[in-house]
Amino acid sequence: MASTQQFSQPPIDKRDGFMKPRRRSSYSAPVVFVLVVLGIIFVMSLLFRVSDIQVVGNTHYTDEEIIRAIDIEEGDNLFFFNRFAAFARVYSKLPYIENGSVERQLPNKVIITVEETTALAYLELGDEQWTLDRNCKVLGKAAAGETASLIPVVGIDPGTLLIGEQMQTEDQNQETVDFLADVLYQIEERGLYSEVKRVNFVNPRSPEFSYGDKYTVVLGSRSNLEHKFGMFVTVLGRLKAGDAGIIDVSDGKTAHFSPN
Repeated sequence: MASTQQFSQPPIDKRDGFMKPRRRSSYSAPVVFVLVVLGIIFVMSLLFRVSDIQVVGNTHYTDEEIIRAIDIEEGDNLFFFNRFAAFARVYSKLPYIENGSVERQLPNKVIITVEETTALAYLELGDEQWTLDRNCKVLGKAAAGETASLIPVVGIDPGTLLIGEQMQTEDQNQETVDFLADVLYQIEERGLYSEVKRVNFVNPRSPEFSYGDKYTVVLGSRSNLEHKFGMFVTVLGRLKAGDAGIIDVSDGKTAHFSPN
């Protein structure tokens, strides 16, 4: 009877049967990322430096005054320039700036666009005259001779006047300030400012304004103010050259003319 031989393979040492995988450094990916970011920043700092600054829309201020207020100069990095913070500084330093924007044009140009307001009226505070725009923003002390072309506002006691901020009354009456702003807006918007000689808020519930040394216009309350100015313009177009008197639009429905 044939015998069967069985051969058994000796056990394999598990330590010799396979190679342990190499463990990658857990720090390599972050290091590479940081190096890439630093490289990008370095390239940007070299390539995108401001070399051309253009100012558009300014008449009251020079290009240099606006550029200095924005705090940008040639050599600054275009990508790290904060446009929004820049104009926050402009509004506080240059009160005649009403709106503005900063546009970046690659690789190295900055365009600053501004819209300026204008002085329309003035208030007296002691021996000083302070100019206002149509929104009652305080623009500063009037220069010599400047008030000759501006509308005097009487009957309002101003409080502390801060340049670049909307005026306040002594009693902090915001309704009066808003009413005055609406009146000034209508006067400017309708092209009436050259003939308005005075705005009178002695009676803040029914202010008046003098027009062309011939007419006193009684406005009444703040309601329907746009319509009231429309009625005034209509009546003005129908009056004769020699007419003078009071134009009362206070009821907001009908304009009444009372000749002197």
